[in-house]
Amino acid sequence: MKRLAVSLAFFLVLSLAVGLLLSGPALMDWPVAGGLFAVAVLGEGFRFWLRRNRAKKRDSSIV
Repeated sequence: MKRLAVSLAFFLVLSLAVGLLLSGPALMDWPVAGGLFAVAVLGEGFRFWLRRNRAKKRDSSIV
């Protein structure tokens, strides 16, 4: 769970930095930053689901 928190914190900072860099003279490009963070959350959620799914298969195959 710690790896998930560290990964999401890293992607949050990265997406905010990209949002600031792409905003130009405006304060922040929130749709870009939010979209990038949403993609990161979906990717981490998929990775977590895959890992949990594989663990279930491994446990069920042992008789």
